[in-house]
Amino acid sequence: MMLTSLRRLAALAAPIALGAWFGGVTAQTPRPVTLLSEVRAAIAAHDLSRADALVAMQRREKGATPEVLEALSWLARGAQSEGQRDRADAYASEAQRLAVAALAGRAVDADPQLAAAISNGIEVQAQIAAARNERSEAIAFLERELRTYRDTSLSKRIQKNINLLTLEGYPAPALELSESMAAPLSGATAQALAGKVVILFFWAHWCPDCKAEGPILAKLYAKYQPDGLAIVAPTQRFGYVAGGAPAGPDEELAYMREVRDKYYPFLAGVPVPVSVANHQRYGVSSTPTVVILDRRGIVRLYHPGQLTEDELESQLRPLLASDR
Repeated sequence: MMLTSLRRLAALAAPIALGAWFGGVTAQTPRPVTLLSEVRAAIAAHDLSRADALVAMQRREKGATPEVLEALSWLARGAQSEGQRDRADAYASEAQRLAVAALAGRAVDADPQLAAAISNGIEVQAQIAAARNERSEAIAFLERELRTYRDTSLSKRIQKNINLLTLEGYPAPALELSESMAAPLSGATAQALAGKVVILFFWAHWCPDCKAEGPILAKLYAKYQPDGLAIVAPTQRFGYVAGGAPAGPDEELAYMREVRDKYYPFLAGVPVPVSVANHQRYGVSSTPTVVILDRRGIVRLYHPGQLTEDELESQLRPLLASDR
């Protein structure tokens, strides 16, 4: 009935998912030809040998540059997508090791390409371990890396991978409710949700995929609210508004309300907590992230990324039919 976390880990590595990894590149959004773009194109064409040759040639000519190491980490993703676990694990561990060395004691966020190489390396190694039925080892590895990178841009992505292995089947982590987009939230909010099937819809004001998910959620909410469906839509500030213009907390909150009212009018009557802590706790490195809780508050689905209407409805129906 439910998608398992391991199946979703495998789906993250499937060739069909490569377009999402590449940032949604299409014919309408041309990008400069770089080592990374060529490696990604080769991987998307299932030509891992060409991707490997491109990285090896650049490495011979220029050494272990940040771009080479990021490309090496994408080789790990490519090998994983082709089911070559040992090869993927080797690429991933090498990319992480060399990127850490290249930082030479600097903070990981000092170089975005080295940060990406480390992040990709960590994720692939953990997912390969989980695919080998070494779940405990994968969790322990991720928790060690989270302690190392807790105060960096990598933390949400590491937490996402921990959550994929640990959240489903257990009580949902508590949400920080001290600030909301409308009236302040309180214990009364939790009381009102008791006994309901709840969708947690983690979104961001800049996120096009969230806007695409909005109409699906609105339709299902209208259809199933009488049966006990509720939605909570946590979001957070990012320090900017439209066009990336820097913004203070009040200005950004006002802009977030504008985005909500334009793209998510159905959220006007639901709780919208505003907290970085919620996005961190739920590992929201991908937006949207959708989490479904049963009537007892147990996580039944943890899904980074978009879901179709059919996928969401198939998850909700059995939960809404139970214990009514």
